[in-house]
Amino acid sequence: MKKVVVNGTFDVIHPGHLALLNYAKSLGDFLIVAIDSDSRVSELKGPQRPINSQHERKLLLENLRAVDEVRIFETSEQLVDIIKQCAIMVKGSDYKGKSVLGEAHCQVIYFERINEYSSTAKIQHIVNRGRLP
Repeated sequence: MKKVVVNGTFDVIHPGHLALLNYAKSLGDFLIVAIDSDSRVSELKGPQRPINSQHERKLLLENLRAVDEVRIFETSEQLVDIIKQCAIMVKGSDYKGKSVLGEAHCQVIYFERINEYSSTAKIQHIVNRGRLP
């Protein structure tokens, strides 16, 4: 069985995430989505994040057709342990030319990022809706 892994915060699921997950699933037989714990998301994105807790994010992802398993990780070492179990890791094209954690343990395939979709941009849009011009 060929396992594929995708990792990220997946804080606010949007169509770009769905396209990435469907693409990743098409590359193998079993898709693992590794998500950052709440504490890691706060470290990476700031104290106002995550919007959705790790348990909510996990539940949402587990209910997507393309996703076979969701794992929460706290450390880079835990993420590498997950990656080691997979033949392929899919990363967004914004990682091309950069060092990718775990790249020595599997094939890295890049998914062309859909620029109009971003969790951070979506959150900012929601925040700005409540403001008067």
